[in-house]
Amino acid sequence: MAGASKLYQRYFKKRPNLISIAFIALLCSLSYFLGVWQHGGVSNSTATSSLLSTKACDPTTGVTSSSSLNLDFTAHHAANDSSFATPAPNNFPSCDIKFSEYTPCEDVDRSLKFDRDRLIYRERHCPEKRELLKCLIPAPNGYRNPFPWPASRDVAWFSNVPHKELTVEKAVQNWIRVDGDKFRFPGGGTMFPHGADAYIDEIDKLISLHDGAIRTAIDTGCGVASWGAYLLSRNVMTMSFAPRDTHEAQVQFALERGVPAMIGVMASNRLPYPARAFDMAHCSRCLIPWSQYDGLYLIEVDRILRPGGYWILSGPPINWRKHWKGWQRTQEDLNSEQNSIEAVAKRLCWKKIKENGDIAIWQKPTNHIHCKLNRKVIKSPQFCAAQSPDAAWYDKMEVCITPMPDVASIEQVAGGELKRWPERLYAVPPRIASGSIEGVTEEIFYKDMELWKSRVDYYKKIINQLGQKGRYRNLLDMNAQFGGFATALINDPVWVMNMVPTVGKDTLGVVYERGLIGAYQDWCEAMSTYPRTYDLIHADSVFTLYKDRCETEDILIEMDRILRPEGSVIFRDDVDILVKIKSIADRMRWESQIVDHENGPHVREKILLVVKSYWTAEDQNQAR
Repeated sequence: MAGASKLYQRYFKKRPNLISIAFIALLCSLSYFLGVWQHGGVSNSTATSSLLSTKACDPTTGVTSSSSLNLDFTAHHAANDSSFATPAPNNFPSCDIKFSEYTPCEDVDRSLKFDRDRLIYRERHCPEKRELLKCLIPAPNGYRNPFPWPASRDVAWFSNVPHKELTVEKAVQNWIRVDGDKFRFPGGGTMFPHGADAYIDEIDKLISLHDGAIRTAIDTGCGVASWGAYLLSRNVMTMSFAPRDTHEAQVQFALERGVPAMIGVMASNRLPYPARAFDMAHCSRCLIPWSQYDGLYLIEVDRILRPGGYWILSGPPINWRKHWKGWQRTQEDLNSEQNSIEAVAKRLCWKKIKENGDIAIWQKPTNHIHCKLNRKVIKSPQFCAAQSPDAAWYDKMEVCITPMPDVASIEQVAGGELKRWPERLYAVPPRIASGSIEGVTEEIFYKDMELWKSRVDYYKKIINQLGQKGRYRNLLDMNAQFGGFATALINDPVWVMNMVPTVGKDTLGVVYERGLIGAYQDWCEAMSTYPRTYDLIHADSVFTLYKDRCETEDILIEMDRILRPEGSVIFRDDVDILVKIKSIADRMRWESQIVDHENGPHVREKILLVVKSYWTAEDQNQAR
């Protein structure tokens, strides 16, 4: 590593002489022909063959010019195409097939060690350092590239998520069914057997979903995320979450469909989102005990709802007079539950907008002027005194109301009024306009937006598939900052999960105020998602941020877990850090290449591009 660092330092300090260039070029050529001889010629792997072709070599830097980039970003492999070259001895080994759906922080076996009260055992419980896997998670036998969007909303390959449990358990509710080698998603749900579209139309009659006022939503206990999937056509972006529980792989199905989702549960910890994040929250028979524990879970919904936001509830106990026999509960029990929910909502100062058929809707106030005054009468819950409104990484829920920012009059919206979509994407977010984010001005925000527009334009030049419809759908930004990367891609048929690291500046509230979605994340731990979740991962300065905090290879192994076969990674970081990353990545069945910064070769920040090789558990068995 030190040698590589000195090599780059010499490049930036002085130009090499012609004899040195000729000598190093000769060594490059000899190394290339020796490598071809040792490997018996070009590999027969379709996905990686282009990397082994001759390309321009800059002997002074080891960095490839973007004009000579030869990585192949095209998806090639169908279920019956499983050619795979035997890894070099020093490569990271394959994990056992039993880890094919391993979720480190929601591991079923580990969870059994924790308290079952309030589903605490289903929260995040990550492995200790000595327990971390040092192997690569295999794709299941017969894995195929997912269907392109929008076809993926309605169909997925059975071999990618080989679970039939939901097709049996939810057969009459029209969630999902098996059709030969495919799953079909008719769009049904427990409370919308006629389809999510028809159900959303009913909601639209009660509150407008088409005027841009509602952009961000959260679906608690989402099933296979059909509600969120069908809201996308209305320009509403939904964060769907559900626990890893007896409904096997429901979040995995959602992600396979190309719909945003995460593993999550309402138990004892705050949800990993900032205060005032969502325009709308939804529960359709999600089985969350809203009225229990002094209304703790509704209090958490109140925290993450924006001023004036809506909470929608369908299923028990709503419309219990019609459904009580089918729900196999007594009328008295259901009536008591509804009265309890109504009482909690009233104590939170929510207003009930409508109850129509199976749907009830409440609205949060736009500020807390009246709510603070009535605390003299309503003794519980009081307002939180100490806890930060946005703190949400293993922070415990509390039975207290998260106060909204102060306002001067009852007509004002606490924290600042948001523009309608899509104007809010480009407008200065209220958190920045108010000076809430230290050191960030309106000028910095606008410059950042222009910067990411130019950077994404450059990405599309060096990754020609990035600008093409159908190649990528699920994108992850590991260090989203203000959401500039996602903003620059807003007109493409992709969605971006914007992660804000817990060790840096907290900008996740800005991301949500722009109408984007994301979550907090510490990259020294695993993400709450299934393997093979994302088509493309963007890592801007992540390894500079986590330098000396945790092992580089552990972060890379986690990235490999959540990256789909033939998926891509864009690293942007200091050249010395990228050289280290590349040395590890090349042992992970990734094909990688360092290219120059968009502003030219004299910038220390470089870009490392990666394509993950296609391989499955079956290929690994054959290699042995």
